[in-house]
Amino acid sequence: MVSAAPVLQVRQLRFRWKPALPPCLDIDDFGVRAGERLFLHGPSGSGKSTLLGLLGGVLVPGSGSVRALGQELSALPGAARDRFRVDHVGFVFQQFNLVPYLSVLDNVLLPCRFSALRAARARAASDGDLAHEARRLLEALDLPRALLARPATQLSVGQQQRVAAARALLGRPELVIADEPTSALDAATQQRFIELLLRECEAAQATLLFVSHDRRLAAHFTRELALADLNRAAVLQQEAA
Repeated sequence: MVSAAPVLQVRQLRFRWKPALPPCLDIDDFGVRAGERLFLHGPSGSGKSTLLGLLGGVLVPGSGSVRALGQELSALPGAARDRFRVDHVGFVFQQFNLVPYLSVLDNVLLPCRFSALRAARARAASDGDLAHEARRLLEALDLPRALLARPATQLSVGQQQRVAAARALLGRPELVIADEPTSALDAATQQRFIELLLRECEAAQATLLFVSHDRRLAAHFTRELALADLNRAAVLQQEAA
């Protein structure tokens, strides 16, 4: 059920990579309500990953406000933002960010090493067995059990993408942010992945922000939004060009 309360709220946000450069993001007002399944689209280079980094507390805005679950992220020091993210946000990074020397299973379990909250939720979902919950997610994504002991670097790109997704879902975080999570999947696996993602978010009553350039996927979500409609910096760049 979608609530009127915002899980994410952005106001007067501006971000630039260097002081001498114009802002790449200039967003007046943007919110995502609790329980919502939002599909945000835009072409490559439009600032999608930068916005997600700000929403997850990986980046800090030059000015403006970014609130997640009621917390003003820029008010937290770096270590506290990291703690907040690992406790409350399941992040599927575009580049996966898997630890190359860890096994597939240990990569999925990684959030529970750093978050007692995520570990407790994962145990509650699996009668106390964290590894069982991790295997359940991986098998739902059609990753063969024979691969779970292998280092992540021995998997294909598509398999690594599924491992990153399972890691983000483990422990039922309140907010799931997915950055181009299906780009390396074939059509059949892509469909199963989205079904699992939506099912797990529903079970956890989590809010989902899904970012992609592939608008064919938008039909699975409750709301569709173009980043170009939010980002005034993109309009100014087009006018300057």
